[in-house]
Amino acid sequence: MAEGSRGGSLAFGQVVIGPPGSGKTSYCHAMRDFLGRLGRRVAVVNLDPANEALPCPCALDIGELVTLGDVMASLGLGPNGGLLYCMEYLAANADWLRAGLQRLRGHYVLFDCPGQVELYTHHQALKDVFAQLAKWNFRLAAVHLVDSHYCTDPGKFISVLCTSLSTMLHVELPHVNVLSKMDLIEQYGKLAFNLDYYTEVLDLSYLVDHLASDPFFRNFRRLNEKLVEVIEDYSLVSFVPLNVQDKQSMRQVVQAVDKANGYSFGDQEQRSLEALMSAAVGADFHFSSTLAVQEKYVQSQDKAVEEEVMDL
Repeated sequence: MAEGSRGGSLAFGQVVIGPPGSGKTSYCHAMRDFLGRLGRRVAVVNLDPANEALPCPCALDIGELVTLGDVMASLGLGPNGGLLYCMEYLAANADWLRAGLQRLRGHYVLFDCPGQVELYTHHQALKDVFAQLAKWNFRLAAVHLVDSHYCTDPGKFISVLCTSLSTMLHVELPHVNVLSKMDLIEQYGKLAFNLDYYTEVLDLSYLVDHLASDPFFRNFRRLNEKLVEVIEDYSLVSFVPLNVQDKQSMRQVVQAVDKANGYSFGDQEQRSLEALMSAAVGADFHFSSTLAVQEKYVQSQDKAVEEEVMDL
């Protein structure tokens, strides 16, 4: 754990962010179990004051400091305003967080964050908390979860790309964007393009053309073209597909995150040359993980077509 000085020991972890319903809490507990089997000491810290029904106990819970229900009742705020107030209260009482983290020395920490998008695109409080953690010698990567069902709607996918880019620029942490719930993607509908088109964010002009085929979006073609230009000019956004029930999928995400926060190259545990190389290569494991998911997706689509043919 960090001592708050430059000479203190390093601590590693992830801040798990994303919109409501993207699977942040499920991810945290699945990742804790997965890393635990790898021999890491892992602790989950709940920073979501609205998350009162935790599926598993957390090592540290913001509910001990402030809860959304109490803030709404005492200040007369709605859910959104109350959540912003809670994050500002946490930033102003960082000593509480530091004292709690001191008890987690030697742990790899997963921070389960709230789901309000404004907190990651332009509000300052949570960004200040992350900056404070960095001063305490935490080496963090932001894991931004996005529900994979957005891939089935080109308009929503462009919106997700804009949100992801804005989040990356505002949070100012090493960033790993993750398409969550990949095991359910075949239930959301057929994709217009192969899965790697969405994970690698390839030539988005095809997506604009696809949108133009819709009478509603045809009137907004120029706007979509400009949004796509911004995304492509920065060339920062890509995704790692994730199915928390698939060990190989979890392993790919762990490799991406370990590379992002520097854990792969530290001395906290013995690592083989293969592990170091797989983290350093970068694009290879993105391709292999996407290919595996794509094969499963195509197989499920083929099976569905066969069933329809049999029904006929």
